[in-house]
Amino acid sequence: MLFTKKSLTLDGFTGFRALDDLDPMRIPQGPGIFVVLRPADFEPVFLNKSTAGTFKKKDPSLTREALQAEWVADASVLYLGKASAGSQGNRGLRKQIQELLDYGRGRPTVVWDARLIWQLRDALDLVIAWKELPASEVNAAEAAYHAEFVSAFGRLPFANLVQARSKR
Repeated sequence: MLFTKKSLTLDGFTGFRALDDLDPMRIPQGPGIFVVLRPADFEPVFLNKSTAGTFKKKDPSLTREALQAEWVADASVLYLGKASAGSQGNRGLRKQIQELLDYGRGRPTVVWDARLIWQLRDALDLVIAWKELPASEVNAAEAAYHAEFVSAFGRLPFANLVQARSKR
């Protein structure tokens, strides 16, 4: 997979909305996976301090050098995450993506893994897309996409700091 809008669309991803224009009520409630992409003309400008909220009283900000070291210059995809159904069956894509947006607006949350997104100056210009999947397939799909991305680019997407592994 090339991890472009075209290849993701062919693979079943939908949405493709700028974070700033996203209406959470239009996001499916079921489980699945989602990607955050940069628009074609997006140039990374790293902020000194993240706009994200704290997590367990920890500042999510990294140094510019650390951010530059994580940047994958040739990749459109900046983050690849999952949204499981949760233990009560009341989670899913809408709730997970809403928490991601809330986190970027400075609210405390548990979306720590995607924190690098919120240290980009024009983060709200980034685009999000999703793919609904049966709950039983979410973990394996996330792991497969991570592995495929690493195979293509030699590393994880910019804001993924931990590679997903398929649970058996």
